[in-house]
Amino acid sequence: MATQVNEPKISIDASGLYYRELNERLKELANNGTRQVELHNVYGQRYIGTSLNAPLEIEIHGTPGNDLGAFMDGPRITVYGNAQDGCGNTMNDGEIIVHGHAGDIIGLSARGGRIFVRDSVGYRAGIHMKEYQEKKPTVVIGGTAQDFLGEYMAGGVLVLLGLNGGGEHRANFIGTGMHGGAVYLKGNVEKYQLGREVGMARPSEDDWQLIKKLVVEFAGHFKYNADEILKGEFIKLFPLYLRPYGRIYAP
Repeated sequence: MATQVNEPKISIDASGLYYRELNERLKELANNGTRQVELHNVYGQRYIGTSLNAPLEIEIHGTPGNDLGAFMDGPRITVYGNAQDGCGNTMNDGEIIVHGHAGDIIGLSARGGRIFVRDSVGYRAGIHMKEYQEKKPTVVIGGTAQDFLGEYMAGGVLVLLGLNGGGEHRANFIGTGMHGGAVYLKGNVEKYQLGREVGMARPSEDDWQLIKKLVVEFAGHFKYNADEILKGEFIKLFPLYLRPYGRIYAP
């Protein structure tokens, strides 16, 4: 997203602001053509950026609450801190950049857009992500994730770089119910950690070009060396079946 030149940046002190009041203020600013907003002293306010569909850049200083950027369609949100659960819930387009950790179910049912997290995330990252035509949600995680990564994943891309912990990924039940999309891991996982629906392979040349592109973006956001990150082995996880539970629910 290109930053508008010579436009004033609106600063809001969110200390003591109820989440509804804060989000109404953001909607008003977006509707009035504001393009850059700084939020300071954010302490757990939920739903920041929900349903916004304007080219708005939001900088958050603090810790936003659950469902940051839910149903968002275009803005860029940058968090200078950690994010809680549900970051990017059902996001349609835009970008969320987290300079810290993120909680559970990041990217839940995301339909598009990109999420970059510098550190690690919680449980069920990428659950039920999906894609349609040119829409392909992407989540890039600098560290690792907890159990049920990519659960019921129907599309999109998940990347785990394993930058903390020496590339060791301890999550179990990875890709349980997965029937679309791809997961790329730097480091190693054992077969027993994967759901029964998941296969493992070396990335193809097309996969590798995508990995490079996303790593360069990640490194640019967080001031890493992309060439250093790209050293070492990557693994691709992919769905073995398009309808893993079809026989259970259909005759």
